[in-house]
Amino acid sequence: MTMDTGRADLTQAVLEGVAFAIRDSLEVAKKLEIHIQRSKICGGGAKSPLWKEIFANVLNVKLDIVESEQGPGMGGAMLAMVACGAYGSVEEVCAKLVHVVDTVEPDPELAARYEARYQQFRKIYPACKELFAELA
Repeated sequence: MTMDTGRADLTQAVLEGVAFAIRDSLEVAKKLEIHIQRSKICGGGAKSPLWKEIFANVLNVKLDIVESEQGPGMGGAMLAMVACGAYGSVEEVCAKLVHVVDTVEPDPELAARYEARYQQFRKIYPACKELFAELA
C-alpha cells in the first residue's frame, strides 16, 4: 500500500485475495489428480458480477450460478436427505434441487493475467513468514 492506495484498490485486493485463497484449494485438488473444469457459486458474493468474473478468471473455470442463495445450509440439508434415504445419492438430490440460472466463463486474456498475479500471491506468505513471529 502507498499513500495513493484508495478504497477501490483495497476492495479489489480483498476480492482477489479471497479468490486466490480458493485457488489454493483448487491447486490441492489438481495435486490429487482431480480436474475441475466447472464449478458452482451461490450466496451473497454471487450477487456481484465483478466478483463472479474475478473468480472465473482466477480459477480459470466456468462458474455456474445457482438459483438458491442458501449454499452451506442447503448443502447440509441435501446431505441429510441422502443420509435419511429420501434420495439415493448426492448426485440425485443435486439433479433435483440445484438449478443453474447463469454461467460465467473465464476470459482467456484476464485468466492469463490472473495466473501471473496468483503466482506472485503464492510467494508472499513464504517471504513474510518469519516477519509474522517478530510482529506477534
